[in-house]
Amino acid sequence: MSSPTGDGLDALLVSLQLTDSAFPSGFYTLSHGLEGYAQAKAVTPDTVPELLADLLRHSVGPSDATALALAHRAASEGDWELLVEIDQRLHATKLNRELRLAAARTGRQLLDIARESVGGEPLERYAELVADKRAPGCQAVAAGVAYASAAVPVEQAVASDLFAFCTSFVGAALRLRLTDHRRAQVVLRAAAPVIREVVAAALVRESADLGGCVPIADAMSGRHERAEARLFAS
Repeated sequence: MSSPTGDGLDALLVSLQLTDSAFPSGFYTLSHGLEGYAQAKAVTPDTVPELLADLLRHSVGPSDATALALAHRAASEGDWELLVEIDQRLHATKLNRELRLAAARTGRQLLDIARESVGGEPLERYAELVADKRAPGCQAVAAGVAYASAAVPVEQAVASDLFAFCTSFVGAALRLRLTDHRRAQVVLRAAAPVIREVVAAALVRESADLGGCVPIADAMSGRHERAEARLFAS
């Protein structure tokens, strides 16, 4: 079990581990709304990059990325009441049942594995709050605490998690036959400027600003929740 060292290489290695597609947090079970769009025939292979950019800017950035940055700071400063508030607020911004369940399920899984593989007092304290049902254990907040526990700088932490979202989204596109492996890499690289933009915005928001606004994505998620057949949990 590692301890925070502040070493840049160690921080990079932690980031690579937590964002690896093989990390068993359950991200592979999520399409992040993409399956709902596909079922409604509201996305094509050509519009996948545009949809990804829109979700980053208007949904993931203002909500999960912002919550991660705030949770990272709260955990680093030992402000557990603020951490609880951030977690509860993020959970409340997820309007559909499947989104709330997915956030909590993947978050608790990440927390459990990070406690064993990364370790550190912030993760243990946060686990107590989740076990006491004071905090719902959303994925972005769990990730923020894990990065803080490993002394990963907040900017790197937010960028890493956004890239993990992108790889998960593109992976879902592959399984939904909305892209192929070569084009997927083009989409990921093209998302880099958007990730930089979203990271910069997330780092300056306060907890009162937390929450995205993409009504059509919420509608697609609601339809997906009631679909007769689903490949993904969200």
